[in-house]
Amino acid sequence: SYGAGLRKFHLFCDIFSVPESHRLPAGFPLLHSFALWAATDPALLGLEPSHIGTPFEPVSVGVVRKYLSAVRAWHIAQGWAPPLSDEDHNRINWSLRGLANIQSVRKRPIRPPFTTHMLSALRSTLDISRPFDACVWAIASCAFWGMMRFGEVSVASRAEFNPSTNITRENAVFGQDSLGKEYVRLDLPAAKTAQPGEIQQVFITTQREDLCAIQALRNLAKVVPAGASDPLFSWRDSKGEIRPMVKTKALKRINAIVSAWGWGTTFGHSFRIGGASFYLAQGVTPEIVRLAGRWKSMAYEAYIRAFEQIASRHMGRLP
Repeated sequence: SYGAGLRKFHLFCDIFSVPESHRLPAGFPLLHSFALWAATDPALLGLEPSHIGTPFEPVSVGVVRKYLSAVRAWHIAQGWAPPLSDEDHNRINWSLRGLANIQSVRKRPIRPPFTTHMLSALRSTLDISRPFDACVWAIASCAFWGMMRFGEVSVASRAEFNPSTNITRENAVFGQDSLGKEYVRLDLPAAKTAQPGEIQQVFITTQREDLCAIQALRNLAKVVPAGASDPLFSWRDSKGEIRPMVKTKALKRINAIVSAWGWGTTFGHSFRIGGASFYLAQGVTPEIVRLAGRWKSMAYEAYIRAFEQIASRHMGRLP
């Protein structure tokens, strides 16, 4: 609101001892500094909010622009001309865009890759004879080996499940390739990079038995029998009702286990990156990883996270 914008402006001026005569009318240097101050995360400067001497929470670039509009309206209401010209606004917008680019890189925590060691710990801890754990294991193994987005194997809430956009039991097709090797094809009704109506396919192949996603899907079908239009990744509650797996609940169970084993927080994207990292570390070509993971371009984030696992192979013992 305009009131919030003016309060933030005067707070800025008070902190930096800006005299009243410089606040109205305000010049470009002052408003430029105010805009950057309001949007800058103190952590970006290596500061904690407590070090600033006053409670502070940065706002988005869009909110900063509203703050500047509030200052402009205040000037006009007090009989002054608008404090910023079009050129001034352009200069501030350039600065804000640059700041947003810097902070967007820092704001999102790095998604650490899930590893086969973590997958083994998860499998050994889960009780896959129980519906909930059987579903969590199927989700984790498919997300890892299929390099799937976590939103493709779970839903945001129970009410949001929709057979036209979420994968169902009939979307899992078991088959054999030309070499006689078993696989499962998951037909995704909708995907982040798919065009409307486009079906993307994920191929799950056989891995060692204790970590095999195909075996996890077979176990899920046995422990949680369901109809063709029911969610593929589902479990039954104490009343016997089918429930789609909610993302937050799956991650809560997974993180409780990996934390107990001494690892840090796992995010949904950790499985997709972890699978790609594993394949690359095993010598699978980046192009195959790209195609199997359905990346539209070579995703460098996957290769960067995989580097620690393959660095010695490519760079060690060169002399």
